Amino acid sequence: MNKIIWFTGQPGSGKTTLNEALVKKFNKDYPNILTISVDGDDLRDITTNKDYSENGRRLNINIAMNITKFLQSKNYLVIASLVSPYKDLRDSLKKERSVLEVYLFTNEKRGKEDFFVENYESPTENCLKLNTGNKTIEECIDEILSVYW
Repeated sequence: MNKIIWFTGQPGSGKTTLNEALVKKFNKDYPNILTISVDGDDLRDITTNKDYSENGRRLNINIAMNITKFLQSKNYLVIASLVSPYKDLRDSLKKERSVLEVYLFTNEKRGKEDFFVENYESPTENCLKLNTGNKTIEECIDEILSVYW
């Protein structure tokens, strides 16, 4: 079964950008691996929950996790990108499934600072940490693939 790739990080850290680039890379270079994206922006389009409180965020993260687990059970490589600020939720997924957690961060101003989550809990272990402010998209993908395999 394929490992889930779960991008986490503050808004503007590059989650959606790397998700899209990695899906393209897998589709082009590994066409025998069924690859699909679960993105927080898309999730908000298909749910009625627009609540950004802790309870609302937890609900959306749980929905994304359930979608991700279902798709993985159907033999998809799932690449998920959500702020997912709560370590306990991310850790619970990692206990249940094979997950490569990728923590993205940057010191660059990217225009999404108004959306930062004040109580974001950064991963502390068992994750790949990438500073997207000092790496190209290709360098990030190469690093992810070197850990994924």
